[in-house]
Amino acid sequence: MVKSINSNELTELLKDLVKIDSVNPSLVPGAAGEAEIASYLRDWMESMGLETELTEVEPGRPNVVGTLRGSGGGKSLMLNGHTDVVGVDYMTIDPFDPVIKDGKLYGRGSFDMKGGLASSMAAVKAVVDSGNQLRGDVIIAAVCDEEFASIGTEHLMKDTRVDAAIIGEPTYFNVQVAHKGFAWIDVTTHGFAAHGSMYQLGVDAIAKMGHVLIGFEAMQRILEETKHPLVGPGSIHASIISGGAELSTYPDRCKLEAERRLIPGETREDVEEEMKGLIQSLKEGDPKFNADYEITFFRESMEISPEEEICQVLKQGSLEVLGKEPQWVGGSGWMDTQIIHGKGIPAVAFGPSGFGAHGAEEWIDLDSVHKAAEVQEYVIRKFCA
Repeated sequence: MVKSINSNELTELLKDLVKIDSVNPSLVPGAAGEAEIASYLRDWMESMGLETELTEVEPGRPNVVGTLRGSGGGKSLMLNGHTDVVGVDYMTIDPFDPVIKDGKLYGRGSFDMKGGLASSMAAVKAVVDSGNQLRGDVIIAAVCDEEFASIGTEHLMKDTRVDAAIIGEPTYFNVQVAHKGFAWIDVTTHGFAAHGSMYQLGVDAIAKMGHVLIGFEAMQRILEETKHPLVGPGSIHASIISGGAELSTYPDRCKLEAERRLIPGETREDVEEEMKGLIQSLKEGDPKFNADYEITFFRESMEISPEEEICQVLKQGSLEVLGKEPQWVGGSGWMDTQIIHGKGIPAVAFGPSGFGAHGAEEWIDLDSVHKAAEVQEYVIRKFCA
């Protein structure tokens, strides 16, 4: 295979991306957001001759999409990557001063996921530089807000239709074909407010929430009995609890915010049935128990077959570039792949290796960024030929 990825150019490109503060303002109020990095990417895409569009999903929160138009009759492929990063206050390195040491580039977002985005950009550049026209279109989408609510990819997929997609999240050269979904659930127990001395009258909503917590522990044991081969079992945990007004008053309300992680095959309806069943059983065991719940946010799980064409071309590219087959893996976290998959488009994650997503120290292995670019270039040429 001809080496067409310029390693020095790719390293400089990644350094440029890491230097730009793109902390998500939905996570850190007042943070810079994605506007500056989107402007940089727009200029880069235009310099490559791509059909380029910058769209504000919300004020100051843009997507940038570049299209390398094919001659027609071929399959289309999207390379997707997010431009936002998480907060930096607790970092032990300078977050926006990319330092290279022992083959690793340090900085916020280097691993999650500007390294993967740079790999995709370099792959597209190599195809452009070759002068060879593909039959199918190649789209590179740099999206906002993946770290919070994924408004970027949700907006993108309102009108985008492709034959397959790769998200360049770090996967250590494995192909992620499945991941968990999640539901955020508010549970509220209702008591009866009374003076602290009036135990005959007062009903303690906080104490009643204890029964819900015990129910969650029992539910977790049941969930662990069913394990998905790639992502393991589902789970439920209590995240935030609040209630009560003052020491000498029985609390009439207690609120619990919980998270339920779903494995492929589980649905929102499954979560509804679990919660209804739990509350009903607690009511039957305690006539003073009164509670309700609400699913406040929901994201589906996803899974695609390794036999999909995009998976098989990634396998071929890995053999060609890396000399080994990738593993088909699942993820316990949620990714934008589900939004794309939800439109009936085969979508996987494939990217480089590193360490420290959301951590105090974050780095990406530069050689892996270069190799991921080579694999993606191979995939572009084969899939869109």
